[in-house]
Amino acid sequence: MAPPRPFDLIAVVVCDSVGCGGAPDASAFGDDGANTLGHVVEHAQIELPNLAALGAERIPGVPRLTTSPPLLPDAAYGRMLSRSPAKDTMVGHWELMGVVADRAFPTYPNGFSTTVITEFERRIGLPTIGNRSASGTEILVELGAEHLRTGAPIVYTSGDSVFQLTAHTDRIRVKELHEMCAEARNLLAGEDGVGRVIARPFAGSSETGFERLSADRRDYALPPVRPTVLDHLCAASVPTHGVGKINDIFGGRGLTSYAKTGSNDEGIEATCQVIKSGQFPFIFTNLVDFDALYGHRNDVAGYGAALREFDAALPRLREALPDNGLLVITADHGNDPTWPGTDHTREAVPILAAGAGVAAVNLGTRSTFADLGATVLDNFRVDGATAGSSFLTELCGAG
Repeated sequence: MAPPRPFDLIAVVVCDSVGCGGAPDASAFGDDGANTLGHVVEHAQIELPNLAALGAERIPGVPRLTTSPPLLPDAAYGRMLSRSPAKDTMVGHWELMGVVADRAFPTYPNGFSTTVITEFERRIGLPTIGNRSASGTEILVELGAEHLRTGAPIVYTSGDSVFQLTAHTDRIRVKELHEMCAEARNLLAGEDGVGRVIARPFAGSSETGFERLSADRRDYALPPVRPTVLDHLCAASVPTHGVGKINDIFGGRGLTSYAKTGSNDEGIEATCQVIKSGQFPFIFTNLVDFDALYGHRNDVAGYGAALREFDAALPRLREALPDNGLLVITADHGNDPTWPGTDHTREAVPILAAGAGVAAVNLGTRSTFADLGATVLDNFRVDGATAGSSFLTELCGAG
């Protein structure tokens, strides 16, 4: 008989882009010195007392988070480094779930080739405009009015491996935009196999301002190159639940069920509710607002406010946990809003593990995000190849 699980429930919450600097290979990505959490705390002058109480201040790269005297940590704490050859959401989440990407996906700083755009336009029966690297807000300011006048959807990309398609809901219905993105996903394969195709519907006007509709965003990702922890859990009949864009990131693989959310607050509430339901031993949540609304827009104040709101919500997440539950807080990359440009930054990510049965230990610097996935499999006594090493014994006080 297999030994009992140390934790009957594990909830992993990914604070999208909340890196803590210090990646040893940051200079190779042009990011030496980037530190999302550190710089936001410094520039926005915020305090994060609940993260501090967990032990976050003890993680390398994390500054003092309160003016109060430091307390003994109430959770296991540490940081993780990425071994994947990219700094995007998809490969970061893959690595958290045990799979290190083999290669970086193609990027298009000068836009997509004429061959790709011509074939895409043929498939959707419409001309397109844009086709350049830009932030999502800038491209709407520049081309939103032209799109409304002509009906041509806007194609753009970024420093990540993404093909983004945006259209006003008065011109192209959300369902139609999703169908167009599914066509783009089918088209973009082989050498042009971008990591994600993203549907970005928006509303509003030039006069009042355009607003992206986050709840109707869809990501069409390439499938993971190998089975992930999610796949292994499902194969072992361990129910899994994704919150936010997790289902999109993993191409629908490895999840028993999922819930779409339109904001960090919705994601936190959905996570609390599914924890309380007791139906799913493994819950995987992405809180995207840090990255999408603030990091990519160089909005330091907004990023700081989002961190304060998350910090204030931490007691709710912890109170939802059963006595034998584990809450893990981490990230997938950085996106330092004080850094030049609007793209992700190569950083280490914090890891905090809290629960009634968790030892308040220093997990150190883990050599790969995949250590988290290995720990999840170890806890549920599930076999499956991962690129990481479990730290379950340390969490249980036996390390």
